[in-house]
Amino acid sequence: MAVLFVEIKCELGKAYDVANAIADAEIASEIYSTAGNFDLLVKFYVPPEEDAGRFVTNVVQKIDGIRDTRTIVTFKAF
Repeated sequence: MAVLFVEIKCELGKAYDVANAIADAEIASEIYSTAGNFDLLVKFYVPPEEDAGRFVTNVVQKIDGIRDTRTIVTFKAF
């Protein structure tokens, strides 16, 4: 499994709606609200046969209320 952390910038006033939509879709392992440049930090597990870039662009970024994302691809957990 590939582990992705995706920082999500939401439309103004939409962070909770976006977080709820991600939770309802059952596609994320963890969802956190954050302060700073992004509104949410979301952890996804992507199967090895699935393209991580396509997952972000075709699944995550299509959720209503998302304005921008930044993806962090991980290599090894310690």
